Amino acid sequence: MGNEHLLINIENNIMSLTLNRPDSLNAFSPEMVNGLKEAIKKAKYDDEIRVVTISGSGRSFCAGGDVKGMGEASPMETYEHLGQLNELIIQMTDLEKPIVAVIHGYAAGVGVCLAMACDQIVAAENSKFVLSFSNVGLISDGGGLFFLPRTLGLLRAKELLFNAEPIDAAKAEQWGMVNRIYPADQLQEQAFAYAQKLAKGPSRAYGFIKKIANRSLTADLKEILEVEQTTQGIVTSSADHKEGVAAFREKRRPNFIR
Repeated sequence: MGNEHLLINIENNIMSLTLNRPDSLNAFSPEMVNGLKEAIKKAKYDDEIRVVTISGSGRSFCAGGDVKGMGEASPMETYEHLGQLNELIIQMTDLEKPIVAVIHGYAAGVGVCLAMACDQIVAAENSKFVLSFSNVGLISDGGGLFFLPRTLGLLRAKELLFNAEPIDAAKAEQWGMVNRIYPADQLQEQAFAYAQKLAKGPSRAYGFIKKIANRSLTADLKEILEVEQTTQGIVTSSADHKEGVAAFREKRRPNFIR
């Protein structure tokens, strides 16, 4: 699992994935996409992994697609490459465990879309976000045309995609793209602490929350109410629910297991 374009570390129930092409600002490669797919698949079936983080090595999170190879691929090659990327995005959204994107430097193009396929985004104060597709005559891929309108609203999503102008972390937070901002020199420490907090939470409930919240983007109220009703009946019998109630009554921190 993994390769030289993706570093993988598992510690304290957290799988840390680091995009590792620093010389190209971690531009996407087929090896990187395949490594991410393999890692997310492992996270799905390994109960010891409760949270996944995705970050970048070197000066930036991810510069998006590899410009060096642009203009050379045939339409069929592009179609097949995006098929692999689409599988990754679906794997990430289907994973019933939190995924946290940790952004520093630039997140550009499909790098932004990768981050938005995560469940939480934390960013350094000096980070920048840019949807650069239109600069090279392309549309967004990687789910950008799904996530952006739902997160930002249509007008702001189109503004970012039409103009391809960077926005800073403060504006990204204001627009709802970023959950938390930290000083650059504290980003990794704070992001890991946040991931640890999630890893100590009720992972089964988190999985249902993610699944149902994602479904709500394309479902109506009646459907979600019915899913909530059924799911709550399941989690009320879980060990984590019983532990949470006991901890509340005993005025202590809960020790969630599953």
